[in-house]
Amino acid sequence: MTALLLLFVLALPARAAESVPVTSPRAVATLVSDTDRIAPGTPFKVGLRLRMAPGWHTYWRNPGDAGIPPELAFTLPDGATAGPIAWPAPQRQPEGPLMTYGYSGALLLAVPVSGPANTVRLHASWLVCKEICVPEEGDFRLDLPTGAPAASPQAPLFAAAAAALPRPSPWGAQVAPDGTLTVTGEGISAAAVRDAWFIPETGGTINGPAPQPLRVRDGGFSLALTPGEAFRTDAVLSGVLTVRDAAGQQTALAVAASPGGPPGPPDLPLWRVIGLAWLGGLILNLMPCVFPVLAVKAVGLAGLSGAARRHAVAHALSYTAGIMLTFLLVGAVLLGLRASGDAAGWGFQFQSPAFVAGIAWVLFAVGLNLSGVFQVEFGAAGAGQSLASRGGHAGSFGTGLLAVLVATPCTAPFMGVAISAALAAGSAGLTMAVFLAMGLGLAAPFLLLAAVPAFGRLLPRPGRWMELVRQALAFPMYGACAWLLWVMSQEAGSAGVLGAATGLVLVGFAAWSFGLGQPGPGAPRLGTTGRRIAHAAALAAALAALAVLSGIAASRMVPAGLAAEPGVERFSAERLETLRGEGRPVFVNMTAAWCVTCLVNERVALDQPAVRQGFAARGVVYLKGDWTRQDADITGFLRSHGRDGVPLYVLYPPGRGAPVVLPQILTQATVLSALERLRER
Repeated sequence: MTALLLLFVLALPARAAESVPVTSPRAVATLVSDTDRIAPGTPFKVGLRLRMAPGWHTYWRNPGDAGIPPELAFTLPDGATAGPIAWPAPQRQPEGPLMTYGYSGALLLAVPVSGPANTVRLHASWLVCKEICVPEEGDFRLDLPTGAPAASPQAPLFAAAAAALPRPSPWGAQVAPDGTLTVTGEGISAAAVRDAWFIPETGGTINGPAPQPLRVRDGGFSLALTPGEAFRTDAVLSGVLTVRDAAGQQTALAVAASPGGPPGPPDLPLWRVIGLAWLGGLILNLMPCVFPVLAVKAVGLAGLSGAARRHAVAHALSYTAGIMLTFLLVGAVLLGLRASGDAAGWGFQFQSPAFVAGIAWVLFAVGLNLSGVFQVEFGAAGAGQSLASRGGHAGSFGTGLLAVLVATPCTAPFMGVAISAALAAGSAGLTMAVFLAMGLGLAAPFLLLAAVPAFGRLLPRPGRWMELVRQALAFPMYGACAWLLWVMSQEAGSAGVLGAATGLVLVGFAAWSFGLGQPGPGAPRLGTTGRRIAHAAALAAALAALAVLSGIAASRMVPAGLAAEPGVERFSAERLETLRGEGRPVFVNMTAAWCVTCLVNERVALDQPAVRQGFAARGVVYLKGDWTRQDADITGFLRSHGRDGVPLYVLYPPGRGAPVVLPQILTQATVLSALERLRER
């Protein structure tokens, strides 16, 4: 049937607006015009018309992994010019393990012509492929008389070709360094975008055969593209985005995605985001940041083991309330800062020297309380019925508050994805729900211990041992203060350390003075006047500490910088791009002095000789970014990989392959395994 149609076409006489055909068993080619006559000063269109036999195809301007695009060379009279080819939206054409882009069936490559071109000559070449590829070419001529322009019989072909052109996208588009293409705008929904795929304008920018997983949410969707060797993280990614709706209607859009778009986590289902947040909060109980505070709470619960179950549950609920309220406050402040344009993320408060000093003083005061310098119950003092009868709910609430404040330097697994998904979604309700879920995860173990009798029976019976444990728990608090002084040295230098240490002295004096005025066994016997003087001295010392804190807040922070390490370079986006351009493998470590998880990972994995030797053997360049203080470039890098906090570890393979994000908890085996996979690529 197809052969008969081709014979019929060949038998037709050539019209004025269509040239003599060039034929082969694979295709029929002609030069056509949208007008039968031309008028001086009136532009018109001509084009190469290809009608390919079934199963044969030709190629787009970016042919993909194989093939070559058609080439058109016009010869026109003096004073006439031909414009660029108008390329219709291409189709994806898998060819074995390769992906090509092109056309099958009928094709018109239209070109605008201006000036007096009564005679149009064209030499064209094209490649047609099926099981084999055959290059073809032909010479064409059209003679168009001068006169009043009139639409030719071929004019509908030009109208159809114009309708097949990609139209400008009404939506915004960004592409992340990992290749994730994110599209946002009005009208995007699961019904409007049932399927989508992207074809790049420039060859090699993406891996064509790789899947393009689609995630859709109201107001946006993303395609997880796999970067190719020519992909650039700082360049616009242009191409054709085809969208198919629920009714099967396809629309081709011309997009130019700007660099730096967020990757896929914001598109996670709500239940999964909440679940990841809860699991991250649960794992946070195992992180080193919160060990001292959790130990205090554990002793407090042990002291309640001899009391009525309702007292234990009430204290656990007070502890949970402190956690939940603090998480809500942290989330609200984080949303407010980001709304004002501040590039804040998880742990942002530890980027403030004043907060670091303040939390050090609070932990020091808790340590002095545990050592017996003064008495304020934090859910750990007293035993059995005495504690239950006095309540101590303010202490349990404060313990929960403190647990959250000291937990923020740590990022547990799953937390980063959940937080970034919530923040990137642009919904304050979702963000607060995620922070509440993390709070429930952090509080869950103590709720279970208090509420479930079988778990509660695992707690030791209260006794005199608790006073000894109570005093021993003061030393982790003092150790945390020492670490925070080191963090202060990284943020505010020696002047900041002096201010923080001065505050510790004032807090110590205030605690001692306050303790003098408290009645109790072993306390000095002071009269009413003596106690008032002691309390006044404590208040004066506390006010002096606040004055010192305001001075720390107003002081200038020291210039950012990491201590020189052999084989480690300071991170910058320019340096990363240079190394990527040279095709070198790169390992990026985003860290902060206040991030306990980061420091532990470096000690147990990244600083180990086997890992450093693995980097050297494979030529991996080690870049390290310091987020101890606010840094917009590092914040942008974190967000480009779907994170709003540290640590973040990214391994870039040689060339332009897709980067690999390593887990937040590292071991030597994890890093060495990633390096081995790097060798296999």
